[in-house]
Amino acid sequence: MTKVREWAELIRKSTERAFYGKADVVEKLLIALLCRGHVLIEDVPGVGKTIAARAIGQSLGGTFKRIQCTPDLLPADVLGVSVYSPKTGEFAFREGPICSNVLLVDEINRATPRTQSALLEAMAENQISIDGKRVPLPDPFFLMATENPVEFEGTFPLPEAQKDRFLLALKIGYPDRRSEEEILESQRRTTHPVSDVEAVTDLPTVQEMQAAVVQVHVSPAVRGYILDLSEATRREPRLKLGISPRGSLALYKGAQALAAIRGRDYVVPEDIKEMLIPACIKRILLRSESVVKGIAEEDILRDVGDSVVVPVVKAGP
Repeated sequence: MTKVREWAELIRKSTERAFYGKADVVEKLLIALLCRGHVLIEDVPGVGKTIAARAIGQSLGGTFKRIQCTPDLLPADVLGVSVYSPKTGEFAFREGPICSNVLLVDEINRATPRTQSALLEAMAENQISIDGKRVPLPDPFFLMATENPVEFEGTFPLPEAQKDRFLLALKIGYPDRRSEEEILESQRRTTHPVSDVEAVTDLPTVQEMQAAVVQVHVSPAVRGYILDLSEATRREPRLKLGISPRGSLALYKGAQALAAIRGRDYVVPEDIKEMLIPACIKRILLRSESVVKGIAEEDILRDVGDSVVVPVVKAGP
């Protein structure tokens, strides 16, 4: 998996020209891309959610488009619309921004639930339906959505079915002092640093990397570890809803990509444990009494990860 590791390092270096001090966030974005999944980035305004998504998109090549969500955004603004031509007497489909290789959906929870739901088919099946016809999306198709916490004004919480379509959910957090100093220094120019980020790969290479990740070996013991973690969340008394089979699959795929990025062709239990929170935090649901007590989903997943016995596996496939 040396090629995957070198490719990921190339993307990381390119992204860091505009997005400073968050190599772990970039790594998780690449994991989702390699798994043909999508990412939800939730955090407070101003920590670089949009910059991270733009820098990744521009580094990958292909077509990159952005949707700025507002309450008056319509599904047709996202998917496209059929336009009648008086000359031909026929309707012609005019594609929306979703028909791109990399799509940034900025502040997704400012769009209405109707518009949010328009993304479900695209995220699950890499296609959209317009006027009864199915329109395939470009390959690869990678969606990155950002959202502000639901406590902020003017937001519409994402439904459970929508959150479950994201392979990973990430938080960026505040930068350290050195990185924030770099951010300040980078603004001593007339253009934003993200405008200098250029494509360092192409679409066939992305597809090649995606195909390589599928070949990463997952031993029976590691697969059993995934199932043990999932079952533990379903028995957890503080949760109303545990990890679904789709969550187990996200954990499986995410660990394969993490191993590949780190140059291994096999998954170890530590990969599973590291991916547990980003892959599953949006797939569990707290009981009301847990919410009242101020218990966080992250705390429960950490407890689950610590309580489940980690299998001993040999190095290598």
